Amino acid sequence: MRGLVPPKRRRREGGRRLALIVAVLCFIVPIAHDLQGRGASPQTASAAQAVPPATAAADAPSPRAVFDKYCVTCHNQRMKTGGLALDALDLAQLSEHAEVWEKVVRKIRTGAMPPVGRPRPDKALSESVASSLEAGLDRAALEHPNPGRPTLHRLNRVEYRNAIRDMLALEIDPASLLPADNAAYGFDNNADALSLSPALTERYLGAAAKISQMALGRVRGSPSPETIFVPTDRNQGSRFSDDLPWGSRGGLAVHYYFPVDSEYLFELRLKEDGAGGGIRGLTAEPHQLDVSLDHDRVWTSIIGGPEFAKARGQERTEKILHALRFRSSVKAGSHLVQMYFLQKTSSFLEDLFDPYLRRDPYRAGNGEPDLSSVTIIGPNASDTVAMNDSSSRRQLFVCQPTSTADEAPCAKKIIAALARRAYRRPVADDDLQIPLARYRDGASKAGGKAGPPSFDSGLELAMRSILVSPKFLFRFESQPETAAPNTPYRITDLELASRLSFFVWSSIPDDELLTIAERKTLHNPVVLDQQVRRLLADPRSEALVSNFAGQWLHIRNVSGFRPSPELLFHFDDNLRQAFERETALFFDSIIRENRSVLDLLDADYTFLNERLARHYGIPGVYGERFRRVSLPSDSVRRGLLGQGSILTDTSRANRTSPVIRGKWILENIFGTPPPPPLANVPELKEEKNPAKVLPMREQMAQHRANPVCASCHAQMDELGFALENFDAIGEWRDSDAAGSPIDASAKLPDGTKFTGPVELRKVLLNHSDDFLTTLTDRLLTYALGRGLEAADVPAIRRIKREAARANYRFASLIQGIVASTPFQMRMAQERAN
Repeated sequence: MRGLVPPKRRRREGGRRLALIVAVLCFIVPIAHDLQGRGASPQTASAAQAVPPATAAADAPSPRAVFDKYCVTCHNQRMKTGGLALDALDLAQLSEHAEVWEKVVRKIRTGAMPPVGRPRPDKALSESVASSLEAGLDRAALEHPNPGRPTLHRLNRVEYRNAIRDMLALEIDPASLLPADNAAYGFDNNADALSLSPALTERYLGAAAKISQMALGRVRGSPSPETIFVPTDRNQGSRFSDDLPWGSRGGLAVHYYFPVDSEYLFELRLKEDGAGGGIRGLTAEPHQLDVSLDHDRVWTSIIGGPEFAKARGQERTEKILHALRFRSSVKAGSHLVQMYFLQKTSSFLEDLFDPYLRRDPYRAGNGEPDLSSVTIIGPNASDTVAMNDSSSRRQLFVCQPTSTADEAPCAKKIIAALARRAYRRPVADDDLQIPLARYRDGASKAGGKAGPPSFDSGLELAMRSILVSPKFLFRFESQPETAAPNTPYRITDLELASRLSFFVWSSIPDDELLTIAERKTLHNPVVLDQQVRRLLADPRSEALVSNFAGQWLHIRNVSGFRPSPELLFHFDDNLRQAFERETALFFDSIIRENRSVLDLLDADYTFLNERLARHYGIPGVYGERFRRVSLPSDSVRRGLLGQGSILTDTSRANRTSPVIRGKWILENIFGTPPPPPLANVPELKEEKNPAKVLPMREQMAQHRANPVCASCHAQMDELGFALENFDAIGEWRDSDAAGSPIDASAKLPDGTKFTGPVELRKVLLNHSDDFLTTLTDRLLTYALGRGLEAADVPAIRRIKREAARANYRFASLIQGIVASTPFQMRMAQERAN
């Protein structure tokens, strides 16, 4: 069973800065709550409906008889094949060895055991045994709820960014402030991997200082220039983004945060030809280069043409620099900065390749200049003035002092409102002691004619103290005083609100959710269901695309795709972005339209622009705008396995890999990842001469020659062979690099035969229950922020049964997870003396 993990030792942490965190942690004392109903599982009330009775024919053999006949021959106390002795386990006490029996159920369900070549029970008998085991395990789980091991979550980098956005209406670049988080069990929100080092504590202190200044519009010194580069393999011969205006070509579109109202310097740089010939395209004819902010043009310049052709040496350099720099006044906040050339109508230069198939970082386009980078400089400290209005200040200032006497009461009100959002609960006077003390320190040391306003200075220090508080950085959950160790209890409504918002939004609860939790009505199933639907409908649920699907489906990896330019020369940044956009829009449509999650395997639509449609060989799609495109029933592009992001991610840089593609299917659809390969198994020999490359099926034969490898590769390779018509960047082909016809036929160990992606899709749909189990497993792992254990598996089955009533629509899975025992309950721990 995927996700079954052994207990882990607690990590030791130290360091001088860490003492700051530990000191605050020590004062956290479990607070007693109203315990009415907290000790009962949220699913116990419908226990009769939760576990369907196991059904079997009257003359069907018992599970013990089946195991004795088909399994105990190998899995006995003497041989212990795979470390398993089934003859020593009591079927009447399933809960005592739940982890073992859950693995047995999974092996039976997926047909992995008994192994091919050994006597096997028929499908009906296997189903009967698996159902009997599941029913017994589920009954035990209902009688003795086990929400799994408790964890302490630190906000990861994405959650930190989103929390700042929702608290302060401020967009930050977390990568410039904090290091990347480690991932565990497939996700970077896993509590076991989110440790806190002294170095990270330092980074949090620095981030808090910068964010508090940005929120108040106060900049210290002269900020460092920030340069944004255009990918070198981007084809700038046409408009490539919906964020750029019609009639433009090339350039760049980025969302950039300007900290204060001020004048900023923009320095643009053009791409050089790479052969020592200077900037390409400047001597041919003039080209108009424009810069806009939020679609309003703020600057235009003419580069190239006769004037530039006449200039030489230093004169030409100065002319270029002058033409590519300007100053502009910008209001504080996040703005869409658009830089682009005016598109010209002209014939393409004669070439051997269609422009869409040409990949040359120095000669892309039509001999015209391309943008290389933009550097934004400013504001100067001397330009910085006290801000009176910005989105951050409007969010932060719930009151405005009208006199010096009003400042302290107003500051307390502002600080209390910010702390409530940051700590995700009502705040008491004790919570405000440190922030108010920091406010008084800042306010008393500032002021004067040359100094900044004392009110803002005090708020800046108070905000810093909140942003470095463990109450903000960690998601604490209290334990009732009366809870006995190793007994489950229901978490509070406020804790449930945080779990829900971080699951769906990767961020803090909003005011509505927090208010409902404060009224202690969120645990009401009707109210909770309404809030789940509201959060899913909110644009912030896009976090399920970028964070959950981004890691599960490896969408985050697309930006790092670097296929071999020698063999896959027509791959460029435009195609890379199109791959990422297609899968993100596709998964987002499953959420927004509340579609069945089985559409992930066989949807009759996808999202394409012209560049991607040409790559896929789909006619009738024009322009760079992505739009929904219907797919016929026999289309090879239906579902995830027809999308370039998945096919490229599961390939090598210079060739396809049936092993990686088959492994992806085993992991993400069947939920049965293969064991790690042996250390001494060699990689496939790389043949540089395409004419001598053997068909992939022949190259993989060496892996099957090793009996130890054959058991896994017999299934893994065959699944991958069915996708061999897709090359290493997902383009359809009928022959390989050597000109040999592609053989996409496959045969699984159980005798199932299929050919190509269309028939493979039918095979996968026949195993839809395995896919539903895998997807639920992944969602629950992400929701809980920990690896799953045997105690969590009954919850997965219940979630699936409940979702079946809604045809497995996406919202039904989310609702089932939120209503589950692991999500709503916590196991009590021994208290430290």
